[in-house]
Amino acid sequence: MAENDVPAGAFCGVLTPEQQRVLREHGTEPPRSSPLDKEYREGVYYCVGCETALFESTTKFNSGTGWPSFFSPLPGAIGTSFDESYGMRRTEVHCGGCKGHLGHVFTDGPPPTGLRYCINGVVLRFTPTE
Repeated sequence: MAENDVPAGAFCGVLTPEQQRVLREHGTEPPRSSPLDKEYREGVYYCVGCETALFESTTKFNSGTGWPSFFSPLPGAIGTSFDESYGMRRTEVHCGGCKGHLGHVFTDGPPPTGLRYCINGVVLRFTPTE
């Protein structure tokens, strides 16, 4: 097993089949399928696999892509690797806690970072600020 591989079943809690497909098998949810794409309340977005806090709502923006998008993760919350699937070269984003697949990061985002973390909403859990 490679250093970054997580054994099957290493996640906390129970994942739905779609969460399993995206988080563990590097899948992608259909665009505009996640209600979190249109979620703009204040709060924090967590990984459904391990409850790591990933993004604050203050970094979320409407990218028009159909997936929840952020310009900056919380410090130490994510990791990246190169992804050459589907004939494209992209930077994959994975959870810093459980190493589950979250989405991809692109260099067409807004200031101040210029980055767009395009994240599958099915692998996020949003908790609003009370």
